[in-house]
Amino acid sequence: MDTITRPTGGSLARLAGWAQRHRWLAVALWALVLIGVTVTARLAGSAFHDDNSLPGTESQQVVDLLKTTAQSGASAQIVLKADSGLAANRAPIDTMLGQVRSLPHVRSVSETTLSADGRIGYATVTFDAASTDLPYDDIVKFADTAKQAGPVEVALAGDPIERIAGGGGPAEGVGLLAALVILVFLFRSLLAAGLPVITAVFAVGATLGVITVVSHYVDIASYTSPLMMLVGFGVGVDYALLIFSRYRAELLAGHDRDAAARRALDTAGRSVLFAGTTVIIALLGLLALGLGGLRGVALSVALTVLMTMLASVTLLPALLSLFGKRLERGIRRHAARRDHGKAWRRLADAVQKRPLAPLALGLIVLIGLSIPAAGMRLGFADASTDPAGSTTRQAYDLLAEGFGPGFTGPLAVVTEDGDAVALQRKLASTPGIARVLPPMGETVLVFPTTSPQDEATAELVTRLRTDVLPALPGHYLVGGSVAAATDFAGAVADRLPLFVLVVVGLSALLLMVVFRSVLIPLKAALLNLLSIGASLGVMTLVFGDGWFGAQPGPIEAFVPVMIFAIVFGLSMDYEVFLVSRMHEEWRRTGDARLAVREGLAATGGVITAAGAIMVLVFGAFLLDPSRMLAQFGLGLAVAVLLDALVIRCLVVPAIMRLLGARAWWLPRWLDRRLPHFALEP
Repeated sequence: MDTITRPTGGSLARLAGWAQRHRWLAVALWALVLIGVTVTARLAGSAFHDDNSLPGTESQQVVDLLKTTAQSGASAQIVLKADSGLAANRAPIDTMLGQVRSLPHVRSVSETTLSADGRIGYATVTFDAASTDLPYDDIVKFADTAKQAGPVEVALAGDPIERIAGGGGPAEGVGLLAALVILVFLFRSLLAAGLPVITAVFAVGATLGVITVVSHYVDIASYTSPLMMLVGFGVGVDYALLIFSRYRAELLAGHDRDAAARRALDTAGRSVLFAGTTVIIALLGLLALGLGGLRGVALSVALTVLMTMLASVTLLPALLSLFGKRLERGIRRHAARRDHGKAWRRLADAVQKRPLAPLALGLIVLIGLSIPAAGMRLGFADASTDPAGSTTRQAYDLLAEGFGPGFTGPLAVVTEDGDAVALQRKLASTPGIARVLPPMGETVLVFPTTSPQDEATAELVTRLRTDVLPALPGHYLVGGSVAAATDFAGAVADRLPLFVLVVVGLSALLLMVVFRSVLIPLKAALLNLLSIGASLGVMTLVFGDGWFGAQPGPIEAFVPVMIFAIVFGLSMDYEVFLVSRMHEEWRRTGDARLAVREGLAATGGVITAAGAIMVLVFGAFLLDPSRMLAQFGLGLAVAVLLDALVIRCLVVPAIMRLLGARAWWLPRWLDRRLPHFALEP
């Protein structure tokens, strides 16, 4: 029998009531949206485009100057090797190159350039369109034709080849399967476990279709889709899990199914909307960086989070109504065998009994892991980080073997008013430079002695700009991929304070409005920054220093700022989930110690399960062949792991115990001026 029959009357409760009354309509509308945008996206195709331009930087000026003289169109390299010498295999090579010249969209094929020993060579193929505009089948046909060179070993490099060489890993499927296993273990029911996953699939699938269509009109990077799935599945399952867990608690408290769903939406649903808003604010804060390549990514991932929020408060209530009777039987049967929250109450009591010890331990872990981030080196990925055995990696290794490690990452030095011949002589005598080509107009091409991923190459760029070239009369610009990575890192460093101020400031202000506290937003901001620092530190150790067998090299230049935005928002999720329940108990009892204990008891299991799901979803991207996505996966997984276990289970309860009632202090003058928005009805 129901002990409470009158539901709360907030707007989310009314929305849940509508979804319950029109459950088949709600599910049908979501299904139509998903099917409609998916079919449209398939018919339209994608037009993702990587825009790495940095207006105003020195490397971008070089790109703009060279565009006026270079032919438009993508290019690829056919790299050849024969231990007996390429000259001895000239007939099959010439036949193959002739066939390549006759292929669609091939504008020209250069003569083969040989290494000093004649064993390795390459020919450059120029196409009549940009890589993204070339038909996929024509690129495959080119690759198949180029490999028909008899006994000669052939490898291929270039942007068109990257399009067909990269095959998606099993990351998304593995992550979702792992999430389902955890949910089954948590709820002891495949049906209950499936609802959060279904909600996330609908939200992410619909958004992915929309972004695919929008890519024809807005510059959206090629890595946006997997990143959207990475974040969307994580937050989608988490948000649905939070609401479902509150639904289960309301059922066990004596409410009927419909009332439990409405109360869950009116409490946990508010936390979901607020938490999702903080994630969106953090992502849109990337716009403050003014980096064109990140704008489309930020907007796309923010839209994904928005869709997961909408699915959680519209689709999930309809599913709860459809399967409510079966869910209730399982929930009550499972509840009879367990005392929910007992272990978390014991943990809260232990932390509050001696709060300084867990606080010190947590801070040591977070600060210790953050220290390596100070040595992080940024760069752009090249074929040297492609999977071993791929044709692009083989081409890179062959070119480095035949022409030197710096051959694949030349520097372009351009002058408008200087002496190009004197420039060539000066560069030829500069340490760190292996070869200098004769001037091509006002441009001199320079090959370093070290590879593009080597730190010494980045130091060479800095030395040329600050010491070598200023000694010559005239004005000079240094460009190339390594120079672009250096400029990107500088641009991020210059604009990072504004970015951090916008994201941290707005998020802290929202927390202040919700919890009517000054200290809680400050605590949340500092702890979130520590979790981000720790994740970047671990990423530096693994991908920068080569721990656990990873290939050492620079971190992809835009990954740290993306991780900052995503992790800061996700960390605020757990802050809201935990502290909102503490705040609810504080308002009900006025007992700060009890509020910490009951808040952790009510949310500890959910936060841990949600964190485990995110860790597995994000960690699964370590299986992806893309080094960039693996970096994203590791950084996000480590941040969530530390946040869910170290910060929310140890550090936050300890700090809240030390603050006591002062945690909820807000000056009266500020209280009067701030708007009111409660997470509790």
